[in-house]
Amino acid sequence: MTPTGKRAPTGAAQRLEPLAERLLGGGLPVRVRMWDGSETGAADGPLIRVRSRRALRRLLWAPGELGLAEAYITGDIDIEGDLADGLRAMRHAVRERGLRPPRPVAGDRLRAVGAALRMGAVGPRPPVPAARAGLHGVLHSKARDRAAISHHYDLSNAFYALLLDETMAYSCGYWTSDAPGYGPADAQRDKLELICRKLALRPGARLLDIGCGWGSLTLYAARRHGVRVTAVTLAREQAEYVRQRVAEQHLEDLVEVRCCDYRDIGRAPGHEGGYDAVSTVEMGEHVGDAQYPAFAGTLHGMVRPRGRVLVQQMSRGRQDPGGGAFIEAYIAPDMHMRPLGETVGLLEGAGLEVRDVEGLREHYVLTVDAWRRTLEERRAEFVALVGEETVRVWRLYLAGGALAFEERRMGVDQILAVRPDATGSAGMPATRAGWHTGAAEVPAARHGETTGVTG
Repeated sequence: MTPTGKRAPTGAAQRLEPLAERLLGGGLPVRVRMWDGSETGAADGPLIRVRSRRALRRLLWAPGELGLAEAYITGDIDIEGDLADGLRAMRHAVRERGLRPPRPVAGDRLRAVGAALRMGAVGPRPPVPAARAGLHGVLHSKARDRAAISHHYDLSNAFYALLLDETMAYSCGYWTSDAPGYGPADAQRDKLELICRKLALRPGARLLDIGCGWGSLTLYAARRHGVRVTAVTLAREQAEYVRQRVAEQHLEDLVEVRCCDYRDIGRAPGHEGGYDAVSTVEMGEHVGDAQYPAFAGTLHGMVRPRGRVLVQQMSRGRQDPGGGAFIEAYIAPDMHMRPLGETVGLLEGAGLEVRDVEGLREHYVLTVDAWRRTLEERRAEFVALVGEETVRVWRLYLAGGALAFEERRMGVDQILAVRPDATGSAGMPATRAGWHTGAAEVPAARHGETTGVTG
């Protein structure tokens, strides 16, 4: 009974509240509305709607991040309002209240089962959402790496064409202006030009683009700088897309596209001294921790003495996971991120000399927010293309990703390295003046082009 003599509420929310507070070490930081209309939690917190008992079954079978994510993906749980704002408010409340991530012990699990029994939520494990990756085989074997890349990047070229801007660059942009009209495509072109300048690309130079994606850097370097590019990707749909763009833009004399593992690249044909430059833009996260020293060795072995290597790669905070159960299950299976300093050490351990590191973390917040706005504004088109569950996967991925960069749990950096020659000479300029100040004009476009890369 309550102090007023009325019977205490016995809705689903009130039944779960004591268990939730025990697991978190304090009051709920959000407002929760259950399928029966009962509510509990912080009155001023984001509203979480638990739409069915199946959400509790998912959490019983997969406690923690993965169970919550799958309940959201299937629509058993929803967050009212803007998803990113809701996640941000939840994390803020957790920090402010000093709450801890749930670490249920055996007794907690028994209490959870008991509460679920009283609410009729116990039953067989709910079906796994179709969007979840199901990889098999030896970790980072060539076959498994191909399957992991295919899971994410072969979703469909149409999906990425709808999500990305016309450059088709699926990586962090370089936002150099806040002027009206400056947008994601401009930031991507500025990033591509920055990479070309850092690599000192000139007409006739040979560039190896490892993990070329949909060819944004490959096409830009060939068209704008007259570079001969070997573009490498494991994703078949990407390779076909780049080949089509190469033919459309009459760049067959400059670009070779190879669909293969980086371990099978080989040296530049007819160029025994190696490539003049090597780029790998947000591909190193897929290599694996144990394999990264050999990958760094490949970068060193592919570039000629005094040639340059640019690695744009995501990193994680020292105490942060840099992924998590949801990302590994639905977005980038087998992905591995490490703190920036460890990557620098691995590159130098392979014989490369790191000459410049530029952090782009805030740029990724802007980049991911642009993708997220597109997903929200054109949601009906995305649902028609890939289905509601996949769209919810991407809503959660992009909202959570932007927040991770915003809060410094994840970062992204451009690391410029050089392979010194036998005498120790690196052939590097004395200053960075030509990279950022616009001192070097963009060369005239080939074949009469007057704009940047076009999708």
